[in-house]
Amino acid sequence: MSKVEQRLAELGLSLPTPVSPIANYVPYVRSGNLVYISGQVSLGADGGIMGTVGDDLTLEQGQAAARLCGLNLLAQMKAACGGDLDQVKRVVKLGGFVQGAAGFIDIPSVVNGCSDLMVAAFGDAGRHARSAVGVYRLPRGFAVEVDAVVEV
Repeated sequence: MSKVEQRLAELGLSLPTPVSPIANYVPYVRSGNLVYISGQVSLGADGGIMGTVGDDLTLEQGQAAARLCGLNLLAQMKAACGGDLDQVKRVVKLGGFVQGAAGFIDIPSVVNGCSDLMVAAFGDAGRHARSAVGVYRLPRGFAVEVDAVVEV
């Protein structure tokens, strides 16, 4: 078990099975020492978190959705690293998309659910550049989607 997975276990978290793409793309691409991970939605074992933050969902539920995205990103990172998350040197950038209600402006706080998980998992190497964007709709009605670039 990697150090990263040990930290996650201490938080009571475990990684899901990496999600397969639902369209014509791959879950990640490794180019040199960078891994580009396709957007991961707020899918969980119970079906995940769907809806619109600020309408159907509270800020806290949005943050939980972003955390689910983070767990799915970590599962894809693990796959890209041949099963060893300790190969990740740094989380370089996250791109967060939140399905938000009209007038909902706390998009950055929602995406913190994913950002905080990366810092918990990787320490200072989990600190990253980031985008946080509110959108009208996300695939299949999921509340949040996050993509990532990591250095290995």
